[in-house]
Amino acid sequence: MYAIVEIAGQQFKVAKDQKVFVHRLEEKEGSKVSFDKVLLMNDGKVTIGAPVIKDAVVTAKVLKHLKGDKVIVFKKKRRKGFKKKNGHRQFLSEIQIDGISVKAPAKKAAAKKDEAKAEKAPAAKKEAPAKKETKAPAKAAPKATAKKTAAKKPAAKKESPKK
Repeated sequence: MYAIVEIAGQQFKVAKDQKVFVHRLEEKEGSKVSFDKVLLMNDGKVTIGAPVIKDAVVTAKVLKHLKGDKVIVFKKKRRKGFKKKNGHRQFLSEIQIDGISVKAPAKKAAAKKDEAKAEKAPAAKKEAPAKKETKAPAKAAPKATAKKTAAKKPAAKKESPKK
């Protein structure tokens, strides 16, 4: 069983008991964290979310916080004497996936009952249809006439004075 989940702005393919390095999380080391943005789930059959799967949760435990490898950024422009060296180390969190689960569908049955009640309520009350507002195309007309008048004006010829 595996799932594709969005963690800290990135998508990861995770499975149970897998260790993953993600961007630094705010939780303390040893704490449990859950991610509800599950995009795809495979447990014998593939379930694809639109955009996420409702009631699907991936739970994990934060093992430790650390820094990633150093990345050197070197910029140079030839024949200009320009050199710039910069380094970067990303802050990371190591997490271990505890489980991938879907919450109980008991809420769906309650939701269906609420929908049935909601359908009956509007049928009993008849509301007056909302009046539609019409906009007058007054602003469009002057622009068109201005263009026509500009097109009708003859081009003035410049004559040079005769000596």
